[in-house]
Amino acid sequence: MTQEAKDIKLGRFLSLVLRHNPSAAGITLDAHGWADVDELLSGMRRTGRRIDMDTLERIVRENNKRRYSFNENHTKIRANQGHSIPVDVELKKGKPPRRLYHGTVERFLPSIRQEGIQKMGRQYVHLSADFRTAENVGRRRGTPVVIVIDAEAMARDGIAFYLSENGVWLCDYVAPEYFFDPEPPVE
Repeated sequence: MTQEAKDIKLGRFLSLVLRHNPSAAGITLDAHGWADVDELLSGMRRTGRRIDMDTLERIVRENNKRRYSFNENHTKIRANQGHSIPVDVELKKGKPPRRLYHGTVERFLPSIRQEGIQKMGRQYVHLSADFRTAENVGRRRGTPVVIVIDAEAMARDGIAFYLSENGVWLCDYVAPEYFFDPEPPVE
């Protein structure tokens, strides 16, 4: 197995631990989602995974979604968003761009068109600032479909938006009336 493939596999486990199930590595997260790096590394090694600080730093640095962050002295690490467990990652409210994009697949469209975009098991709905990123998100589960959202109207109507450390826009819910239909041209 190549180093890249090993890192991807370790990164998936890291995502599970830091976003959904810290006990999978025998650790706990603090109220803001931070894990002690030494405890995390020890916990991952106890599960049979080969990882050291250099590998962890490489995974964080090279993750194309910038999914993780270290504190200033690299003694703590957390996922930037996407948690299914209650943590406060200290998101900052922000003014979204005029349009945001949500990547999904065709089989979910009837439900989304009727019920809107819901957070499901996560703390927030995840939205992308550009069409291509949303398309890539949808592609993970099949042929992608991108829903274009009138974020400007949502914000004007008082809906709060947050911008995660890695550039993902977050909100509680997107009602169908904020979908562009038909979709406007990509800017």
